[in-house]
Amino acid sequence: MSWWEALLLAIVEGVTEFLPVSSTGHLILVSAWLGRAKEAFVQDYEIIIQGGAILAVLVYNWRRLWQPHLYVLVGAAFLPTGLIGFLAKGVVERFLGMLDLVAINLIVGGIVLLFMDSWFAGRRGKILGLSVGQAVLVGVIQSLSLLPGVSRAAAALFGAQLMGLSRREAAEFSFLLALPTLGAASLYKLWKSPVALTGANADMLAMGVLVSFLVALLAMRLLVDLWVRYGMALFGWYRIGLGLLVLLKQAWAGLF
Repeated sequence: MSWWEALLLAIVEGVTEFLPVSSTGHLILVSAWLGRAKEAFVQDYEIIIQGGAILAVLVYNWRRLWQPHLYVLVGAAFLPTGLIGFLAKGVVERFLGMLDLVAINLIVGGIVLLFMDSWFAGRRGKILGLSVGQAVLVGVIQSLSLLPGVSRAAAALFGAQLMGLSRREAAEFSFLLALPTLGAASLYKLWKSPVALTGANADMLAMGVLVSFLVALLAMRLLVDLWVRYGMALFGWYRIGLGLLVLLKQAWAGLF
């Protein structure tokens, strides 16, 4: 992988991690377009640079990090995702290269986003008003994002609003859930891939983490601003359009 390809993937990760458009789906599509999807280091790189998004959450939400009960709620929400992710790891990894599945999940998720604002209109709940049981249910819904193209952010936002949170509070809870979810995935992949920290790979990873951190900070603010002003339909139409484009490309490739 060249440096410009690593930079592009880091930008895509930063932009899409906190938007409800599926960062995994976008990284799969971009790496396939680059012809790098099957390279082991590229697959590790895409997960490890999520560490930059974790740092972005810490900076963006630093005021909330002093609320002890928040850790209980975030931990409770992470448990289902972590457990299901661990048990279904082999199955999930087999799905990662399936572009048709990514496209279908993008479309289905996009349709859900089109109706999400009307379904949850008038929600005013706060994060600290959640019960532990409600937090667990958010985590169960978030675990759907193990399928590529679903979007961790979209699933968490949907689950948080289903539990009564306002748009802004749902967005911030989604950001906070990224800490254990992405952290566990990044650390596990780093542990299983010591070659990632050798030679030029380590320098490339450092660049990727830094770029994804800076871009993710901007994307988090973008999500909140766009959602509060315009709702989720904008993201829904984008997902549907991208999913249809991928399916058309796959069908065209199959014909020729």
